[in-house]
Amino acid sequence: MTQLVKVQNFVVSQDGFGAGEDQTLDRPFGHADPGTLFAWAGATASWPNRTEPGGSRGLDDYLTRDFANNIGAEIMGAHKFSPHRGPWRDHDWQGWWGDEPPFHTPVFVLTHHERPSFTLSDTTFHFVGGDPADVLRLAKEAAGGKDVRIGGGATTIRAFLDADLVDTLHVAVAPVSLGHGVALWKSPDELLDRFHLDVVPSSSGVVHHLFWRR
Repeated sequence: MTQLVKVQNFVVSQDGFGAGEDQTLDRPFGHADPGTLFAWAGATASWPNRTEPGGSRGLDDYLTRDFANNIGAEIMGAHKFSPHRGPWRDHDWQGWWGDEPPFHTPVFVLTHHERPSFTLSDTTFHFVGGDPADVLRLAKEAAGGKDVRIGGGATTIRAFLDADLVDTLHVAVAPVSLGHGVALWKSPDELLDRFHLDVVPSSSGVVHHLFWRR
């Protein structure tokens, strides 16, 4: 089976921003409201944090349910893991996700500043430098033949796209504009030289963009 490099369920605004500006401990998406960006996934029957029965079915639910399918490792940027800039001042900080992170795989956090690895539940976080190809080699080895997910944020995804290392990409465009922030693209057409694209609107209001290599 081919080991794929995937972006899954990454959400951007209508104007192409994956997060707002002015990220803080209390606002991991900066001035953007994650409740608005991720409302489509939170409304599904398969949303992992659902506490009540019910939820929507259909395409949104399928994509939410498929998120963990055959994923063996994740790569994320330092600012998905933490709002801190520069050298690590507080090794007690272990991410926004509490004692049970949602990844269930090794996670490679891209950073210019070394920090010891640590494990929470079934997720081990490694802090690594290097170019995208070097980090991807580490993640593929750790994934044990399963796929590798590029988890974000937008700057990290763009780095792997620009290095031509992504096989499939799913971006959900939410019905909201941010005006400014951390951009994934100005237009999805930027990727059409390397990817096929299907655009599928959902009844939730998001528009799913599904890319796969030409």
